[in-house]
Amino acid sequence: MSLKLEHVTRIVDGQVHIDDACLSFEPGSFNVLLGRTLAGKTSLMRLMAGLDRPSSGRVLMNGADVTGVPVRQRNVSMVYQQFINYPTLTVFENIASPLRQAGVAKELIVEKVEATARMLRIDKLLSRYPLELSGGQQQRTAMARALVKDASLILFDEPLVNLDYKLREELRQEMRELFQARHTIAIYATTEPNEALALGGTTTILHEGRVVQSGKTAEVYHRPQQVLAAELFSEPAINLMPGRISGTEVSFADCVHFPLNPDLCGIAEGEYRFGVRPSHIGLVPSNDDDLELAVTVELAEISGSETFLHVRNEQFVLVLHLPGVHEYAVDTPILIYIPTHKLFVFAADGQLVQAPSRRQGRAA
Repeated sequence: MSLKLEHVTRIVDGQVHIDDACLSFEPGSFNVLLGRTLAGKTSLMRLMAGLDRPSSGRVLMNGADVTGVPVRQRNVSMVYQQFINYPTLTVFENIASPLRQAGVAKELIVEKVEATARMLRIDKLLSRYPLELSGGQQQRTAMARALVKDASLILFDEPLVNLDYKLREELRQEMRELFQARHTIAIYATTEPNEALALGGTTTILHEGRVVQSGKTAEVYHRPQQVLAAELFSEPAINLMPGRISGTEVSFADCVHFPLNPDLCGIAEGEYRFGVRPSHIGLVPSNDDDLELAVTVELAEISGSETFLHVRNEQFVLVLHLPGVHEYAVDTPILIYIPTHKLFVFAADGQLVQAPSRRQGRAA
């Protein structure tokens, strides 16, 4: 089954929840909706499912207009953040519930429930009740109930957000494998850029109800078509610096100058915004074209085995995403290194002029 949204808009009490969304999803595809809280991800999913009706535009399934068709008449399943299971039913009965509602034969119900439970590794838990399960087991049960009826469209509304890191990683991997062999359209909502990258497939970036960019996940990440897409598909947010290309050099804030490298020499002279991802800035030089900046530390934010280092000087406030633990006192002076071939270049209107080179720098 294919799914297509044609100029879909949803307005509630004068507020625009979804603004002129045009999207297409192919059978067997895994698709991510990426955006901050209140970006419109859940609103868009509800329109896809038939829980809400658009104020204008059409929703097409297999080319047929289903805009006014209610959810009960669509072959759709949805998995939410919270573990929505029936507490008085066993795991088996929870998973079997949509099949019983559809009038499936008892023998086939047993076969499909057991097969789905094995796939999600909860086949040993079928006689238990939801309150006897861990959070991860409850979410697997909810996912099994969504998968068991072979829905043409399965919507995941941030289903892993309440789980611990290790379990989230495990379930992400399983989900990718699940849908590689199915002809179902899977759509997964998340606020986390790293989760979108881990899941792969296609990614649609949403902001304030608008589609900012949509395409293959790797392509959207490496070639954001505007500043907003680069900011939303980066964690922490991409660093942005105003600058100018003139003659044979680039200047930032009229005081930091460096020569044009081969990656930038084809760009016309003028004012631009230059972006660099926090993970590309280092504490030691590693490329022939590194730009050295003297800065002072504002905050060393240690998170597990990585450090988010906030630094500043008179011209810039920057964030570095560093592997490992780096302890620095506030106001410590340090040097940082920006590989200029990793710079994004955006025009004054925010549109992408040039994405960074994919070449590798030399080792330090």
